[in-house]
Amino acid sequence: MSISVQHISKSYKNVKALQNISFEVKEGELFGLIGPDGAGKTTLFRILTTLLIANEGTATVAGFNVVLDYKNIRNSVGYMPGKFSLYQDLTVEENLNFFATIFGTTIAENYDLIKEIYVQIEPFKDRRAGKLSGGMKQKLALCCALIHKPKVLFLDEPTTGVDPVSRKEFWEMLKRLQQKDITILVSTPYMDEAELCDRIALIQNGEILEIDTPAEIVKHYPKKMYNVRGDNMYKLIESLKAYEHQYSVYPFGEFVHYTDHRTDFDTESLKDYLKTKGLTDITIATTQPTIEDTFMELAK
Repeated sequence: MSISVQHISKSYKNVKALQNISFEVKEGELFGLIGPDGAGKTTLFRILTTLLIANEGTATVAGFNVVLDYKNIRNSVGYMPGKFSLYQDLTVEENLNFFATIFGTTIAENYDLIKEIYVQIEPFKDRRAGKLSGGMKQKLALCCALIHKPKVLFLDEPTTGVDPVSRKEFWEMLKRLQQKDITILVSTPYMDEAELCDRIALIQNGEILEIDTPAEIVKHYPKKMYNVRGDNMYKLIESLKAYEHQYSVYPFGEFVHYTDHRTDFDTESLKDYLKTKGLTDITIATTQPTIEDTFMELAK
């Protein structure tokens, strides 16, 4: 296993940031840690990259113990924290040279690993890092994390605050990096990005809710789900929440995702109820649950 986490717990005074976390990541796998802000993702990343020590449990990364072999781990992993942490007053090229020098290598030695990413920011190599756009900062940070050819890559919410096009490009880059035998552990609050991982762990309040492939996790949703639409979204949501048979009601784009308590649920009865609430243009159709729906269900 590339990463092994066994019964890790971490507290900050009275706050339990992580509670009995256990999972494993195979070599070459793209594994996602999916959860909202405050779920414990960053704390776990800091433990695995030797920046924090857990209160309980053990963990290994690339075969090294995170406490006993911390120096070996720091030479074997790349870490891209959630907040842009490069030197803002250094240029793109100066940042990359600096990080290569720290790890006793050069840009030329591992250029094949970063070439595809670096060519996109090379026209701005003399620009200070602090003056780059969000997407460009992201690419530079990834280059700096890769320049020493790590065995494991840790990416803590790498696409937060980045435009949709750059997000898509970033995930395409990760898929290509996978083919170079790099294990990738990525955390994100975006449920749609979970579907791009080989396997995911859903985390909430410092606890793992479920671990599996995205497709299998969605299969575990216990109810039949419906897309409901009407002429007034706010009134539709309020009316559905007030319906005596509702099991769950969540806005989802132009629809509301609705599930019912009854096993013999009839869509016409719901449509008649919504009409009594003054709604028109009502449509109700079955739909497939998403990872977000499953997460909300598990988080209950």
